[in-house]
Amino acid sequence: MLTIHSFLFNPFQENTYLLLNEKKECIIIDPGCYFENERNELVGFITTRGLQPRLLLNTHAHLDHIFGNYLVSQEWGLRPRLHRLELPVLERSPEAGNLYGTPFAPSPEPEAFLEEGKAILFGEDELEVILAPGHSPGSLCFYCPAQQFLIGGDVLFRESVGRADLPGGDYDTLVRSIETRLYVLDDAVTVYPGHGPATTIGHEKRHNPFVRG
Repeated sequence: MLTIHSFLFNPFQENTYLLLNEKKECIIIDPGCYFENERNELVGFITTRGLQPRLLLNTHAHLDHIFGNYLVSQEWGLRPRLHRLELPVLERSPEAGNLYGTPFAPSPEPEAFLEEGKAILFGEDELEVILAPGHSPGSLCFYCPAQQFLIGGDVLFRESVGRADLPGGDYDTLVRSIETRLYVLDDAVTVYPGHGPATTIGHEKRHNPFVRG
């Protein structure tokens, strides 16, 4: 069984997630730690609890979700796993960092590419990979059917959706992804987004002004 712990990091107020299992192993998803105190917070949380990071996953490669990729690679020898369509975004991320006034150490090259429909096995637990483009070309969501939760990246927010005006984004594609990939999940599924508070599929189908179920 997985336990979810979240951190609020960087000037863009991004949600970083740790998935912990009963063996004190963890998956790091979208490490957005930018400032030194944020990097110390992430490292301190993991080390003081004796956790062993096993995987580094990126829902997508926008800079606020990968600020900490380099740190994770240095501390635990992990390289990111993400969708192949995100590789150009990852490679341009240092340029984006300079543009936004947030220069950062570039992410290491991906260890592997994730594919839609393939499961991520983590001990006795399993995450399904859902491709949901529109915010970014290869945006992924990680769905745990056994515990009915979704790590959603910047696809679906509480009563909002991810922006679609960045390079590689497309609003119609984003809406279609939400309708056909996420709203088909059970209403009780909890969505942990890349920004803002958690929500549920059912709440968004009823109340999201951008994409109604």
